[in-house]
Amino acid sequence: MANQLGKRYKCEQCGTEVLCTKAGEGAIQCHSKPMVVQEPRPIPSSD
Repeated sequence: MANQLGKRYKCEQCGTEVLCTKAGEGAIQCHSKPMVVQEPRPIPSSD
């Protein structure tokens, strides 16, 4: 799995977050487990 530029990754065990500033092959890991890509937060509507 390739790291995605501009995506935030989070460790489910300790809550550490990282921002990918350079795309590439491999996986970002924390505690010897791959970190998960965070979903974008929804923007509240201005209705």
